[in-house]
Amino acid sequence: MAASRPATRRRTVIASGLLILALALVVIYTGPNAFLSPIALVVVAAIGLAALLLQLRFRQDLPQIRSPLWLNVLGLLCAVLALAADFLRMPRRTLEVVAFAAVVCFGISGSMILHALRRPRKAEEN
Repeated sequence: MAASRPATRRRTVIASGLLILALALVVIYTGPNAFLSPIALVVVAAIGLAALLLQLRFRQDLPQIRSPLWLNVLGLLCAVLALAADFLRMPRRTLEVVAFAAVVCFGISGSMILHALRRPRKAEEN
C-alpha cells in the first residue's frame, strides 16, 4: 500500500500541473479585451470544474463523492452552445445568457462537491 501512494501522488501532481498549464495558456494567449467575453468565463469555469473532478478521481483518501451528472451535462451543453454561437448566428444577449447558464451549472456542481468534502465524516465504528 505504501508503494502505491507515491504513484497516486505523482498522478495527482501531474494532473494538477496540466490544469495549471491549461489555465496559464488561456491567460497568456488571450488579449485583455477577451476577458470581457462570456466565452472566457465559460472556459475558466470549465477548467476549474475539471480540476475539482480530477482531484476527486485521483485521490484515494476522499469519500465516494459524485457530482450530479445531469447538471454537468447541462453545463457542457450550454458551454458548447456558447462556443458555437457565431456559427448558429445567436444574438449577443442569448450568447451571454447561455454562457452564464454554463458558468452557473459548473459553479453549482463544484459547490456541491466542495460542500460534500467539507461535511464532517462519521467516525468508523470498530
